[in-house]
Amino acid sequence: MEPRNVLSFALADRINDVEVGPKHVPLNLLGDFQEDVSDFLRGSARDIDPSDVIVSVESGSLALVATGLLAATTLWSDLERLKSPDSLSLIDPKRAAVVERWQAATRKNPHRSYRLADDAKSVALVVNASTDFRKVEEVWVAVEKYVHGRVVDWGGKTKANVHLELEDGTTLKVAATQSLLAQEEQNRLYRPALLHINAEENLLTGAIRNPVLLAFETHQPRFDEAEFAEMVERGTAAWEGVPNATEWLEELRGGRA
Repeated sequence: MEPRNVLSFALADRINDVEVGPKHVPLNLLGDFQEDVSDFLRGSARDIDPSDVIVSVESGSLALVATGLLAATTLWSDLERLKSPDSLSLIDPKRAAVVERWQAATRKNPHRSYRLADDAKSVALVVNASTDFRKVEEVWVAVEKYVHGRVVDWGGKTKANVHLELEDGTTLKVAATQSLLAQEEQNRLYRPALLHINAEENLLTGAIRNPVLLAFETHQPRFDEAEFAEMVERGTAAWEGVPNATEWLEELRGGRA
């Protein structure tokens, strides 16, 4: 879901056989709903400060409309993931907790429902007595991989580590040994780096935990025209005796009778 500027949170219910709205809502229900909206907007990463968000109360069901959300990338990503019922393990844990509370409330009270919509009036999320959002068991596997980013801190008096800022703006804290960092002749601080690490990776989300530095690798992101020309020359020479490369490849694959 593309980031938008507005997200409305609507709560529908019946209290004493009267529809809940701005003029008819129990104080504790209003307080709980406001807290849930704040938690959902903020999330664990706190990419939104609720004090900076302007909220209006609309008529009809109890609806809080939040504006100023264009920069809330994780919020909109989580709403996209919530299109699948098996998504509570994939979204921010604070937002998952809000959805679980709403789901528990609607199962106790069939009149209760929650509805989120963006500024284009597209429904982003519905929670009612028939929805079944759930978590799936997380699976972590040992991996050895390369991660690229910018070193923003490294060292440590007792526990050595490297803080690597990734392309998405998050920071990965990679454990290291003092001897490994001490032998580095190049100043890596505030420079791009390619790290060879051991870690555990979540098969569902791709999240990394417990990363350990194995080595700094040579990283040369610039295009090397001379090296490319050399590869083209070697490839051209290797295929020189083949009159039609496409037909040769088809025969090799058994695609022709």
